[in-house]
Amino acid sequence: MSRTIYVLNGPNLNLLGVREPQLYGNTTLAEVAQLCQRVAGELGLGCEFRQTNHEGVLVDWVQEAREKAAAVVINPAGLSFRSIPLLDALKTLDQPIAEVHVTNIHKRDALYQSSLVSLAATGVICGFGPFGYELAIRALAQSLAAAPAP
Repeated sequence: MSRTIYVLNGPNLNLLGVREPQLYGNTTLAEVAQLCQRVAGELGLGCEFRQTNHEGVLVDWVQEAREKAAAVVINPAGLSFRSIPLLDALKTLDQPIAEVHVTNIHKRDALYQSSLVSLAATGVICGFGPFGYELAIRALAQSLAAAPAP
């Protein structure tokens, strides 16, 4: 049975391609999901791709990933900067975590420059648009290949 990664997306990412395209681009979340499924499949990984606008649902999914010993790619969006419950849930994971941001948060307004989620992440990829998801999946695949299956 192949290992699974969870690709989790936070609030407003359902509006990718529509919301502020000058900042986030024209790629839709459905297109990002297709990219993630394709790349994971190429690497022999299962992929659970999800999006929610609700903090508690995201926390539940992180806990589900923990129960299934799955690695996580997470774009927490606005929850990156203020969600202690999400940070606490991510800290319980034993598998690698890749934090992804479509934009380079370090070049944005001060409000968006310090992600709490980064405190739990194995690595952070930001500023490469939707390609950041592919980079994250490939990085997790490499990490998973180097570690024994649970």
